[in-house]
Amino acid sequence: MADPELEAIRQRRMQELMAERGMGSQQNSEQQKAQEEAKREAEEQRQMMLSQILSTEARERLARIALVKPEKARGVEDVILRAAQMGQIAEKVTEARLISLLEQINNQTTKQTKVTIQRRRSVLEDDD
Repeated sequence: MADPELEAIRQRRMQELMAERGMGSQQNSEQQKAQEEAKREAEEQRQMMLSQILSTEARERLARIALVKPEKARGVEDVILRAAQMGQIAEKVTEARLISLLEQINNQTTKQTKVTIQRRRSVLEDDD
């Protein structure tokens, strides 16, 4: 008698767990959608600010850089946005000013490779 009751309880519990997992995955997908939406809005805001700060030519040059080196372009955008937020940029950034900024960043981040060659002497032992 206890076996059918126990089996019925197990089945109900299993259904409850499955329902909870289903709801949990719905909540997770909703959270993911909300996070993706927030990221998309932040990126749109970022691009809008850059379009107000950069001249057309400077934006085009930065877009070309982003095709080749996206992380470098993102870093330059960050520098420009920070400078604008701090009030260091009073007028639109021209292509010439962007080029000079890129040169400054390149000089600061240029890695100098140093190669050191260590030669090891092999010691031969005679079996005398």
